[in-house]
Amino acid sequence: MSAPMKVGVVVITMGNRPDELRALLDSVAKQDGDRAEVVVVGNGSPVPDVPDAVRTLELPENLGIPGGRNVGIEAFGPGGRDVDILLFLDDDGLLARHDTAELCREAFAADPELGIISFRIADPETGETQRRHVPRLRASDPMRSSRVTTFLGGANAVRTRVFAEVGGLPDAFFYAHEETDLAWRALDAGWMIDYRSDMVLYHPTTAPSRHAVYHRMVARNRVWLARRNLPAPLVPVYLGVWLLLTLLRRPSRPALRAWFGGFREGWTTPCGPRRPMRWRTVWRLTRLGRPPVI
Repeated sequence: MSAPMKVGVVVITMGNRPDELRALLDSVAKQDGDRAEVVVVGNGSPVPDVPDAVRTLELPENLGIPGGRNVGIEAFGPGGRDVDILLFLDDDGLLARHDTAELCREAFAADPELGIISFRIADPETGETQRRHVPRLRASDPMRSSRVTTFLGGANAVRTRVFAEVGGLPDAFFYAHEETDLAWRALDAGWMIDYRSDMVLYHPTTAPSRHAVYHRMVARNRVWLARRNLPAPLVPVYLGVWLLLTLLRRPSRPALRAWFGGFREGWTTPCGPRRPMRWRTVWRLTRLGRPPVI
């Protein structure tokens, strides 16, 4: 019998939610099976008091979400190779069950093609899951698990072999769409992604637009995402669809101004290396219910 898969946990924090962070770490410590090694990254801030068994890293500046998580990955060796699975959890989240780490081990052991698992995010008071937290177009039933084409950044598990094959998260994105960039590269390399409704992270219901940079980053990074990953004929289609959807949502004038500013920035600034996915990956995304034009 092979040894159980080793699990590591990466949490990034701005140091402004010490009580929530401690509760999250307590929920990790209560996981069944072998103890998971935990690294907390202070993203441009000191790390609050944590249990002695938790490693901490304090960065002199805020590297953004993907940059901070990449530092956490490397804390487990190049590409996270010292462990088999890495869980990425928001610092104000809480694992709802004690068997989440064990369920991850079982899922990855049972399916050698499985590269990423997206957890279900639920409000701790109501138990409800927002539609935007179900990573597929048919999001009306959050209790239905399925194969998907992207995942939730602060509530997921990644087989570390994925990082070894396709690299980490795109540092320059700072915030927004970094998960989809990694997901598309992983799918192009032959990995699969599952949404699992039974793996739950409690997280307070919030609006993503609470972040001041939301509209600019969302627009800029969507352009970068397309420029980096899509076959050339699909780039204008994908971005045209998202431009139309944005206008249909009728954002406020300041929000729309920020969005168009980010859209221009996405075209006029370097997006990083371009590695367009293969057309068979486009077909795979389509069969999974989300063609890469929306």
